[in-house]
Amino acid sequence: MNAVAVVAAVVAAEEEFDPNDVTPGVEGFVITFIVMAVVVLLVLDMVRRIRRVNYRAEVREQLEAERRAEELDGGAVPGEGEGGSTVAPAGEADAASDRPTKPE
Repeated sequence: MNAVAVVAAVVAAEEEFDPNDVTPGVEGFVITFIVMAVVVLLVLDMVRRIRRVNYRAEVREQLEAERRAEELDGGAVPGEGEGGSTVAPAGEADAASDRPTKPE
């Protein structure tokens, strides 16, 4: 068995190395291109989601600042504007659902 391995090693060493035999070919290019396209799409999606989270946090901070300013200025009840409406503005309901609830 050992002699077969030695003969195979000698025959392999005598053969000339052909770099075209070890290239990935068209299949390797296609697979690499598909992987690259998926990574680019994932990065774009991640950037979009990060922007959305940052924007929501910014809006949440602005709403909190406005609420604090109203409380300090006139002692107004939060949610009641000049018209007396208690309906939350668009987007505020989404921001409120993202906030953790405080244990009572």
